[in-house]
Order: sequence, then C-alpha cells, then structure tokens
Amino acid sequence: MNGIIESLTGMDALSDQVVAMDLLISAKSGVRNYAMAVTDTGTPEIKEMLTLHLVEALDMHERISTYMMEKGWYHAWDMNEQVSLNLNNINTALKLPTL
Repeated sequence: MNGIIESLTGMDALSDQVVAMDLLISAKSGVRNYAMAVTDTGTPEIKEMLTLHLVEALDMHERISTYMMEKGWYHAWDMNEQVSLNLNNINTALKLPTL
C-alpha cells in the first residue's frame, strides 16, 4: 500500500502489526522445529548445535513478543484482551476498500 495512503487511513500501524504478527508466528514455528530436531538427532555434536539454535530461536521469539506487547499488539496473558484486539483487526480489515 502507498505510504501516504497508509498514513492518511491509519493503516500504517496496522501494516506494522501484521508484519510483526507474521514474524512472531514464524518465530514460534522455528522454536517448534528446532525442539523437534533436538529430540530426533542422533549425534551429540548435532544435538548441541541444534540446542544452540533453539536457544537463539527462543530469544528471538521473546524479543518479538515483548516488542508487540509494548506496542499493544499482543496480549499473551490476557485472552479477553487478545480476542477483542483480533475482532477489532477483523472489523478493520472488512472495512477496507477492495481493488
């Protein structure tokens, strides 16, 4: 979307929120994949390497989720607030003009 139009419609923050949520979902997937790989590996050297990657993936997830919570885009410990935010985002998306 054009930056000027995003700014005028208030969609610039929502676009950032969508990108951040996508990154968080990817980080969660990475954590799951590394955890599975650690439990499935057969050699201590590979297990150690994958464990290091798992720790890095966990750190990345923590940084992303903290950033999103600071912005008010993610409420991991308040399900009602997160559902309300999700419904608000859905309603905003439904009101967007179609091309």
